[in-house]
Amino acid sequence: MHVPVQAIDREIWRDGVASEGARLIPEETPLALTYNGGTYAVMMGTPQNLEDFAVGFSLDEGIIKSVDDITSLDVVRLDEGIELRMWLEQDNAARISERRRHIAGPTGCGICGIDSIAEAVRPAAIVPQGQTFTPEQVMVAMQAIAPLQSINVQTRAVHAAAFWSPSNGIVALREDVGRHNALDKLAGSLARSRTNASTGMVLLTSRVSVEMVQKTAAIGAPVMVAVSAPTALAVRTADAAGITLIAIARNDGFEVFTHPGRVSARRASEIMNVVA
Repeated sequence: MHVPVQAIDREIWRDGVASEGARLIPEETPLALTYNGGTYAVMMGTPQNLEDFAVGFSLDEGIIKSVDDITSLDVVRLDEGIELRMWLEQDNAARISERRRHIAGPTGCGICGIDSIAEAVRPAAIVPQGQTFTPEQVMVAMQAIAPLQSINVQTRAVHAAAFWSPSNGIVALREDVGRHNALDKLAGSLARSRTNASTGMVLLTSRVSVEMVQKTAAIGAPVMVAVSAPTALAVRTADAAGITLIAIARNDGFEVFTHPGRVSARRASEIMNVVA
C-alpha cells in the first residue's frame, strides 16, 4: 500500500486465448494533509515524493507563501494511509481556517471541497516575463519526459509534471496517478531546491484545466506545455496570468493558445544582437 507500484496477478484474454500472469500497476493511497494537528484535506495519490507533495500542495493552496513557513514536516505511515503532518507558525496557520476543505479528494481532483464558485475560478498569479524559447526547444523538452517516467514505464498509468530549462534540461520530474498531484509534487520539488521557475517551462503529460494553470502560475513559470488540449477557461486564465499556454504537443509540433511572443524561431538574445 505504501509502495508506488504493485505486481498484481490477473487473467489475460488476447486474440481469444486465455493466459495468466502478473502486471505492474500504480498504487493509490489516501494522503492526509494536516496542519498544526488538524486535517485540511485527504487526497488519493501515489505514495512517492511525499515531502514534495506536501510542500507543493501547501504553496498551491495558498496556505504558505514559502517553504520556510513550514517549521516541521513528518511523513507518518499508517495502516490505512499516510499522514503528511506539518506544523506552521501561528500567523500562517490562520490561513487554514479561511480555505479548509471538509471532504476527501478523489484521485486527480484539483479543486474538490472548494465551497464557492468565486474560489474555484480565482484569478491566477501574474507570472514574470521569463525568456523566449525556440520551437525546437519546446519539442526537445517534451521528448525528454517519457524516458524519465520510471513509474509510467512500468505501468503506463500515471501522469507526469516536469520542469525544463535551456541550461539544465529536465530539472525535476514527478509522477502521480493524479495529474494535479504530480504538479503539486513538482511545485514542492522546485520550492525545496530554490529553483527559479521563470527560467524554464512546466511540462505536463495531461490535459490543461483551469486549476493546472493556477498551479503553474503559483510556481511562477511563464510557459506551460501539455500533450493534450486545454479547456476554454484554462485558456482565459492563462491569458490573464500572462502565461504562454502551449498544448497538443506531439511529435509533429504543437499549438500556442496564449502569449505566443515567448515562442520564436530565434531566441531573444539573438534578436537583440541583430537590433544592436
